[in-house]
Amino acid sequence: MILEIKNITKNFGGVNAISDTSFCVETGQIFGLIGPNGAGKTTMFNIITGNYKPTSGIVELDNEVISGLKPYKIVRKGIARTFQNIRLFSSMSVMENVLIGFDFHAKYTFFEGMFKLPRFFKAEKEIKTKALKILEYLGLEMLKDESAVSLSYGQQRKVEIARALATSPKLLLLDEPAAGMNPAETKELASLLQRAKEDFNLALLLIEHDMKFVNQLCDRVLVLDYGKSICEGTPSEVINHKDVVAAYLGDFIDG
Repeated sequence: MILEIKNITKNFGGVNAISDTSFCVETGQIFGLIGPNGAGKTTMFNIITGNYKPTSGIVELDNEVISGLKPYKIVRKGIARTFQNIRLFSSMSVMENVLIGFDFHAKYTFFEGMFKLPRFFKAEKEIKTKALKILEYLGLEMLKDESAVSLSYGQQRKVEIARALATSPKLLLLDEPAAGMNPAETKELASLLQRAKEDFNLALLLIEHDMKFVNQLCDRVLVLDYGKSICEGTPSEVINHKDVVAAYLGDFIDG
């Protein structure tokens, strides 16, 4: 298992956002979290990435407890994340946004960077070469000098994924990656994530409302309802589960 969520509970005052929830993500697996707004999906992401501390329970990455660590330390451990609302640096180019992802891997000291010593230039050249390779992989190399926020929505999503890949993650968390995309972009994204899983040796954990996208991409799915797990299984098992159909997917299935 690359990720193990063990009996996680998260309370905000008197509100129980997540209640005694457990699941595992295997190495090389694409795992989906689904459920209505307010089900606790993003809260779970925030716990995994260290933005929230769980009220109880633990998070393990590669059999190491990471719950309670600072977010930057969790990134160094091998977890990267994208957001439902794309978060790019508006004053920076596509290349500059991706280079930020390599910050933790810089092979020079603050002193060497400040005084522009030889190792600084060597390391910067290596990082730019790696960043360009990621942009080429995502089909963005021709846009490297463009302002990131001037791109189309689908291209901005790719830039955010490129920045996440630059951190060399073991596990990539994607918060509604297909939101706002047209059917062609969604299909392309699913193909891209499937390839990236293999080529970058990743496990993927995603939140998504587009059930066609989930069915196409995910190996397993967990359904949350008010912070509680009501069903886990393959997409086909979950889609056909009576409680899930009744609660969330009736219109989709009937259509």
